Amino acid sequence: MTDAPHMLIEEEGAILIATLNRPEKFNALSNELMATLRAAVLRFRDEAALKVMLIRARGKYFSAGADLREGSPDSGRARDTGVGIREFHRLEMRGMQALWDEMEHIEKPFVVAHQGTVVGGGLEMSLSCDFRLASHSAAYSLPEGKFGVLPASNGVSRLTRVIGPHWARYLVMGGFTADAHKAMHMGLIHELWPDEGFEERCLDFCRHLARQHGEQMGTAKLAIELCADLDREQGRHIERMANSVLMLSPGYQEIFKSHVSGIGKGKQRDNG
Repeated sequence: MTDAPHMLIEEEGAILIATLNRPEKFNALSNELMATLRAAVLRFRDEAALKVMLIRARGKYFSAGADLREGSPDSGRARDTGVGIREFHRLEMRGMQALWDEMEHIEKPFVVAHQGTVVGGGLEMSLSCDFRLASHSAAYSLPEGKFGVLPASNGVSRLTRVIGPHWARYLVMGGFTADAHKAMHMGLIHELWPDEGFEERCLDFCRHLARQHGEQMGTAKLAIELCADLDREQGRHIERMANSVLMLSPGYQEIFKSHVSGIGKGKQRDNG
């Protein structure tokens, strides 16, 4: 037994860092951990000074998924009908679906760093992050099929959107485990780095994001999600509408004029 908090929250400049801190329990998603993560996500959403949120973990596992021994708070909602089970997934399960949705809707980047094995709900959470980084020790699986059910809080819907039906079948229907190199091949992760120095590389990645233009990134996050569901022509409309807002902003006008001025001075030096 340990009295250590299940999740640690800290800041580094404009980066909010949430660290899963139950290594002895394989970082299973407990009620306390989920409550702390939810509070951190809402804080990240509401504080303008925070530009990037990094989710990482301590130990050999990033997360073994939901803490099945602890169980989720019981609201008394009936689960002996199809409707009851569907509502249980939507409204309960420690509020996972609502939190994953909120992470996808917030117009700031979420980064998740996998230093070890990622299972079940840990993978489903990661799918709602904008960037997934992995060390060579990472591995990925969705074991719900062993119980005769589906991973129903992103493990089919978001997974298929990220890696396509081809590889979703491999993980969900086949129940196979993907090592970090296969996950890179699938398109499940963006970067794959050695274990040594992994944490610092992840922070450097977040520092880079924190220097990017916030309005552009927020608009891009929305536009990319919309374009994933639209045909090419409709996607072009989204691009134009998004840029019509960005290009009329004072910030863009100042940056553009400064850039053009710099190009002009460079030409004058070349001609001199």
